[in-house]
Amino acid sequence: MGTLALAAKITHVPSMYLSELPGPHQGCRQAAIDGHKEISRRCRELGVDTIVVFDTHWLVNSGYHVNCAPAFEGVYTSNELPHFIKNMPYAYPGNPVLGKLLAEAATAAGVHTRAHDATTLPLEYGTLVPMRYMNADQHFKVVSVAALCTVHDLADSARLGAAMREAVERDYDGRVAFFASGSLSHRFAQNGTAEQYLHKAWSPFLESMDQEVISMWLDGDWKTFCDMLPEYAEKCHGEGFMHDTAMLLGALGWDNYRGRAEIITPYFGSSGTGQINAVLPVEPQGERHAALHR
Repeated sequence: MGTLALAAKITHVPSMYLSELPGPHQGCRQAAIDGHKEISRRCRELGVDTIVVFDTHWLVNSGYHVNCAPAFEGVYTSNELPHFIKNMPYAYPGNPVLGKLLAEAATAAGVHTRAHDATTLPLEYGTLVPMRYMNADQHFKVVSVAALCTVHDLADSARLGAAMREAVERDYDGRVAFFASGSLSHRFAQNGTAEQYLHKAWSPFLESMDQEVISMWLDGDWKTFCDMLPEYAEKCHGEGFMHDTAMLLGALGWDNYRGRAEIITPYFGSSGTGQINAVLPVEPQGERHAALHR
């Protein structure tokens, strides 16, 4: 039997990579980088062998998909923001065994999911940016799950997350972390205003909504948050329609979850979007998970 050892909602803003480079923005995302390093430290302390990333930069238009190649290696330039992330080398081991277990369990739970192990699919930067700071030494195996789901129901993504946790705890011999890699509000700055909004959310309304959400997380009020998630995702431009968050909360118990978030990197604005690193305590499975399958 395996263990879901750590769960977190994490940022992957490309300005983290820009923050490394000499120039006017060097050091601007050090707090986010330090947050990733702290989460990595905790994973190591807990004996995590594989990190599963729900990646809001992997777009899919049909079904659910898991990238579980034996290894990932390449040089990455973002097609969206090639002036932020360019020529970034990466190399990480994969975990085909776990990836197949996750896909099979989700499919058995009624959410058809394909595992891709014999594949040339590269990783997207929702996975690559966090792994740069958490896994530079290739300590962890990596599995990526598509979470920019364009025609999917959030309820299905929650069921997928629950099934994937059950697969880890029932069928896998190891310790795993689940990360929802995506922002809170995600309204990018209007073209031509990027510099003005480099450290800001797009509007006071979006920032206030993000702060309300964070308060719910800190209070453990997941019932209210899950009830409002579809509307929040739509009206506040949730990244990937917030399927990453639905997957993570499905694994934790959805609206029956009672854990209180621990903020690792406080909320910050980035190119108009709202960002955070937060650890969500993993509670024992029980009836709350079974409810997602009824």
